[in-house]
Amino acid sequence: MIGIRRILLSFFLVVLGAAIWPLTSLAATDPGLGSAGNYAVLAAATITNTGPSWITGQLALSPGTSVTGFPPGTVGHEDIANGAALNARNAATNAYNVAAGEPPNSILSSDLGGKTLVPGVYKYTSSGGLTGTVTLDGGGSSTGVWIFQFGSTLTTATSSRVVLINGAQPCDVFWQVGSSATIGAATTFVGTILANTSITMVTGATLNGRALAGLIAPSGALTLDTNRIIQASGCGFGVPGYVAPAAGTVLPATLGVPSELVSEVPWLLLIAVGSGIAAVTLGIRSRRRRRSNA
Repeated sequence: MIGIRRILLSFFLVVLGAAIWPLTSLAATDPGLGSAGNYAVLAAATITNTGPSWITGQLALSPGTSVTGFPPGTVGHEDIANGAALNARNAATNAYNVAAGEPPNSILSSDLGGKTLVPGVYKYTSSGGLTGTVTLDGGGSSTGVWIFQFGSTLTTATSSRVVLINGAQPCDVFWQVGSSATIGAATTFVGTILANTSITMVTGATLNGRALAGLIAPSGALTLDTNRIIQASGCGFGVPGYVAPAAGTVLPATLGVPSELVSEVPWLLLIAVGSGIAAVTLGIRSRRRRRSNA
């Protein structure tokens, strides 16, 4: 009788372990941003902006000294080639290495678009991308962590979206990129991008999170063009200080899914292109008037 009980108990423990294992195996841990979490944008060599980008958060650059495009863009406090910037880059590099070292729960090969993903570590052995919408489902908890590992590049198509539901938080999403990340035009992106080399945000792309580039490569650069970035709060980091919008900006004051991007139509891109065409047209008309009056 005792032998039967032991067999049944052992069987129960095996079944219980099999039931619990999938839940525990999905766990990912926050890689820990340290002082890098106090910045919305960071790079090693250069930070270059074109157009009325609006960044609610601070900027850090180390060891480089070249920051251009502010104005017309607006950003919070800037730490350039100083102790605070160096500490932040070192902290971001540590977070990059920790994120890269997390054991993956799933190896991906297909595009992220159309997927709904619970917290966990998702790995692309080489390049990966997002076309359309990926949904991150917190399952009713606000403590889940997502880490996406890319062996080389991360690229999003125009008007792609990262959507958070059921308690998922922007401060709990991390994108560890082995080389460079390109966030496509009018993309609504969420989370902290930790890039070995460079990050390029194309016209109209928005980011609820952080863009941290050049974490291993000293030549790493961050390139912006009419973008909206809000430094994600939570996870031990407070709400970033107010930053006035850039003059003439069409970018949203808050980020979730901006109204300009509803139905995945790249309105921000169209507005930016239309503004450029209008400026050129007005310039041509002005020249013609001067000639006719001469």
